[in-house]
Amino acid sequence: MERLLLIALGGAIGTILRYLTSLLAVRWFGPEFPYGTLIVNLSGAFVIGLVQELSAETAMISDYTRLFLTTGMMGGLTTYSAFSYETVRLMEANAWWQAWINVIVTTTVCLCLCFLGIAAARLCLSLRG
Repeated sequence: MERLLLIALGGAIGTILRYLTSLLAVRWFGPEFPYGTLIVNLSGAFVIGLVQELSAETAMISDYTRLFLTTGMMGGLTTYSAFSYETVRLMEANAWWQAWINVIVTTTVCLCLCFLGIAAARLCLSLRG
C-alpha cells in the first residue's frame, strides 16, 4: 500500500507540473507549437534515464524513491519518458529491430488512434444534434 501511495503522490505532482509547464510554455513561446508537451517529454526522458540508471547501478536512489520519481512523477508528467527509456534499453541490448519496431509502431499507432478518437468524438457530437 505504501508503494501505491508514493506512486499516486508522484503522479499528482507530475500532472500538476505538466499543466504548469504547458501554461508557462504558451505564455513564453506562444500557442503555435506544443512546446509544453515537448518540454515535458524531453525532460521526462532525461529524468527517467538518470534515475533508472542511478538506481540500477548504485544504491544512491532507493526503490521507493525510484518508484516515486519514475512511475509516479514521470508517469504523471509524461509516459514518453518510459517509452524512451525502454527503447534505449533495447538499443543498448543490440535489439535494434525491436527498438525500431517499438518506435515506429508506438508513434504510428498512437497518432492513428488519436485521429480515431477525434473522429469518434466528432461523430458523437454530431449525433447529439
